Amino acid sequence: MEPRLQNTSEISERWDASQAEESRQLVSFRVGNEDFALEIQRVQEIIRHQTLTRVPNSPAFVEGVINLRGKVIPVIALRKRFGVEQQLPNGQTRIVILEVNGMVLGFIVDSVPQVVRIPITAIVDPPRVFESRRAYVTGVAKTQDRLLILLDVDRVLEEIETAGSAHAG
Repeated sequence: MEPRLQNTSEISERWDASQAEESRQLVSFRVGNEDFALEIQRVQEIIRHQTLTRVPNSPAFVEGVINLRGKVIPVIALRKRFGVEQQLPNGQTRIVILEVNGMVLGFIVDSVPQVVRIPITAIVDPPRVFESRRAYVTGVAKTQDRLLILLDVDRVLEEIETAGSAHAG
């Protein structure tokens, strides 16, 4: 008896599943001179920088809020959050909209160069030297031409919520 030939969609689906397990798709972005990345499934959209409305008594790194299709979204300046020298927004500045623990928020970044697929084997734990900032860093992805710092957005949000509740008190 001849083995049953599988249709190409079954083979393709199985290959896609194995590819997904062996690599991670990331949105890369720059803040200052550093390259960061987020899991693509965390990102809802990437928009051009726009005028923000400041919120009185908010933490310094909360740049303000935007109205995006009827939703008011808090926007965090990652340059401020990471202690990087401030610069005015330019044509490359973007706001990365993402959902974290059921909350939609935006990160202001200097640019979003590309979406990359990184093999799991190219992702390593952050070096111990990052201990104080390790809360934000889940790993470092090695590409051919650069290193991408993988950002833990859940931790960034926890700190924002903590700062907000401490600020309110």
